[in-house]
Amino acid sequence: MLDTTPLTSTVDRFTDRLRAAPQSRLGRGAATAALALARELSVRAQRIEAPEAEPRVMPDAGMFVVADQLAVAASDLAEALRAAPSQQELDEAVRSVVRTVAAAKL
Repeated sequence: MLDTTPLTSTVDRFTDRLRAAPQSRLGRGAATAALALARELSVRAQRIEAPEAEPRVMPDAGMFVVADQLAVAASDLAEALRAAPSQQELDEAVRSVVRTVAAAKL
């Protein structure tokens, strides 16, 4: 079984920062970056679980719920990776999270 702790712990720290961020910071791009990351992680999970199906796009539910959307997407990807382990996919997902955290400047 693949240890997905690097992904979940990195996302947990980011979502904590998002939840604590003021509206002004979220509005300056942090929420947009987090939603893009949530969508990316969601698509990755869907491609693992059903490679033949067209991935569904996570909706934009607003800046105040983006941390929850990101947490759900990361959890879904972690579960998909446990069922169909891919160290490369895990490493790429963690790198995406780290890049987004740096870009969001939280």
